[in-house]
Amino acid sequence: MRRIRAIISGRVQGVSYRAATVAEARRLGIVGWVKNRDDGGVELEAEGSASQIDTLLAWCEEGPPAARVTNLAIAELAASGVEQQFDITW
Repeated sequence: MRRIRAIISGRVQGVSYRAATVAEARRLGIVGWVKNRDDGGVELEAEGSASQIDTLLAWCEEGPPAARVTNLAIAELAASGVEQQFDITW
């Protein structure tokens, strides 16, 4: 299992980025969370197989149609096995 934290910058708030991320992560069978950041970005932690995470990260580089991603910063984390699904958090 692989767990990552990603910080996505650009026009990613007010364009349904979080909701679309939840839908994509759930479709892929990934667990974790996504939230808005005070700096206008979006942050997420995701856990799944390496191929699931790679697919989600490729999606995050584009996001939903109205989003304009300018940067995607990724950090590797230790897998936790705690979450049951992927949700929006605050």
